Amino acid sequence: MNFASDNWAGATEPVMAALARHQAGAVPSYGVDPVSKSVTDRLSEVFEREVAVFFVGTGSAANALALSAYTKPGAAFFCHPDAHIQVDECGCPEFLTGGGKLVSVPGDNGKMSPQALEKAIAGFPEGVVHHGQAAAVSITQATESGTIHSLDEIRAIRAVADTRDLALHMDGARFANALVSLGCTPADMTWRAGVDVLSFGATKNGCWCAEAVVFFDKEAAKGFEYARKRAGHLFSKSRFIAAQFEGYLADDNWLETAANANGMAQKLADGIRAAGGRTAWPVEANELFPILKKADAERLKAAGAFFYEWPASGVPADKRPEADEVCLRLVTSFATIEADVDLFLSHLAGT
Repeated sequence: MNFASDNWAGATEPVMAALARHQAGAVPSYGVDPVSKSVTDRLSEVFEREVAVFFVGTGSAANALALSAYTKPGAAFFCHPDAHIQVDECGCPEFLTGGGKLVSVPGDNGKMSPQALEKAIAGFPEGVVHHGQAAAVSITQATESGTIHSLDEIRAIRAVADTRDLALHMDGARFANALVSLGCTPADMTWRAGVDVLSFGATKNGCWCAEAVVFFDKEAAKGFEYARKRAGHLFSKSRFIAAQFEGYLADDNWLETAANANGMAQKLADGIRAAGGRTAWPVEANELFPILKKADAERLKAAGAFFYEWPASGVPADKRPEADEVCLRLVTSFATIEADVDLFLSHLAGT
């Protein structure tokens, strides 16, 4: 009953098999090896256009470096208050962008409001040196609330960004989970909706440490190799990050693992609601935030369930926990099986 995080899960067999396939022999280092080239070509196929791909080891590096490509003196980057770059990256975006300012833009269900974004950008008027310069907008897909931006919602944010010619970055730490939920193509959820650069995460969905910065405009990627090197994310044996992507993308493994995680989350949510609980936000990917009785949460912990208690401050007012309740975060993964979910729900029901 491990629902603490999809980061707790290991790696899938296809990913480990790909690593084993490429472990022997000598090939060129620093990303000019054949497997790095073939995976880059494969990603161009996945996204239905030629893309520039830069492999890195962590999602924080991918996010911060992606934003650094659009930095300028006094740069302001706009994101949701709960965005990973705002809350969970220890100042990495500010550091790697040379002091860029992260500006919180509110909105329901983990998604910034286009109207609020328009207002926030207006706080950085062009030509007023005291305020700095608007640089880029960042959205998270799937969000930190476990919700999904629809294609129309992405386009609406793009439209606001266009009023000031701002780049649009997507933090895709759970990109596959969002993609499966929407049932669209990777191209539809990114560049066709107006995304300029993507942090393409694979670690949470079955890789060991495989992240990539994907530019849909290759012109914007010029010189990015220097930023990656300076940040310490040009791996000498880059083939092993690329190899993980090779196994990840082969035979639609990445979509199957994401579909399992999403399905298990929905099964959990359905069972929790049937037992009288509720969820703080819609369950649209592989994270859910149930509101349970404190006594039930303690009983589940005692039975061996792993999960995190979650701050209730961001929960919508009409769903906030009562005095005897607590908000939790449960996360499913490619490794979650129905027996895990059934056992959790059985303990929740007290049977």
